[in-house]
Amino acid sequence: MNPFLGVFFHWLGGLASGSFYVPYRGVKKWSWETYWLVGGFFSWIICPWVLASLLSNDVFGVISRQSPSTLWWTYFFGAMWGFGGLTFGLTMRYLGMSLGMGVALGYCAALGTLLPPVFKIFFPKIPVAENIMQIASTTPGQITLGGVFVCLLGIAVAACAGLTKERQMSEAEKKKVITEFNFIKGLLVATFSGIMSACFSFALTAGRPIGETSAAAGTPTLWTGLPKLVVVLLGGFTTNFIWCVLLNIKNHTGYQYLAVEVRPEHAGLTASGAATATADLKVPLPGNYLFSALAGTTWYFQFFFYTMGETQMGKYGFASWTLHMASIIIFSTMWGWILHEWKGSSKKAHGLIAAGIAMLILSTIIIGYGTYLKGRH
Repeated sequence: MNPFLGVFFHWLGGLASGSFYVPYRGVKKWSWETYWLVGGFFSWIICPWVLASLLSNDVFGVISRQSPSTLWWTYFFGAMWGFGGLTFGLTMRYLGMSLGMGVALGYCAALGTLLPPVFKIFFPKIPVAENIMQIASTTPGQITLGGVFVCLLGIAVAACAGLTKERQMSEAEKKKVITEFNFIKGLLVATFSGIMSACFSFALTAGRPIGETSAAAGTPTLWTGLPKLVVVLLGGFTTNFIWCVLLNIKNHTGYQYLAVEVRPEHAGLTASGAATATADLKVPLPGNYLFSALAGTTWYFQFFFYTMGETQMGKYGFASWTLHMASIIIFSTMWGWILHEWKGSSKKAHGLIAAGIAMLILSTIIIGYGTYLKGRH
């Protein structure tokens, strides 16, 4: 166990998650449901199976030896998380990367981090090492929980910064950067997305026996989480596949996967939500697949690094979710600055987001230190 290495891996996962939507901005003349599903095949099917097969031992045997209960709950919570992932893309469209992630991940961090050890009190068989009372009774546990609190406070400050920016910018300024900006609609979608996305933490907890079986099969510790990702992300794929296909049918966009020309009513579509200045009907098909594949693969790597980080956190693995959320907000805010989403906002908004990011960075250090102390006892 090396908690500081675990923090580093969680930062890499946060970088991947905070960056995944950027390649989608290069997609042109495809509807949201089309490029989301293409990227999803790489996120939820191709990458999990390829990397689990390459880096872990006997992935098929490991999964087949699981009890129906383990497989069901891992898959079920993955499917519930799929609703969060499904609406996460809509959150980016309505609120932008920095504000959207700040709000959605605030809910996600709080619920995904604290509920498993809280539920351990009432449901002792939940595969979490300790319940919240046991964690709080030790000095390392108190330090770790303090880091979680600092993280959640930092997320709240980051969300407050986004709200301040939204109130101070004119509609014209907002829509120069985020064409479909809609704070109320985005807030509702982000709330739902954040709550449902927290189910990923439950899915990983339910799938812990898969990781243990993988370790028993001789898989190095760092890669033992990869087989359970296959099951979790299959659940997420199910939800997203059904919804995207339904939208393809409803919006008559199913032809876009193979068409070299788009229908006139779809000619102005881009993944950033911006209308193109020309009515050119030609579809950059290779480019769209390339950008969607890159976005989907980047999305997967957040969980690839997450499972690596989780293996290094020991009994305080519940804090992994907090670290993951904090690092996502840090890097998504960085992209928000690069893409000028904060242009036109006041010094107060800039000061709040800077303070929020500083608190998130501090929280990762505190959590890493608390976990390190636990490992020495």
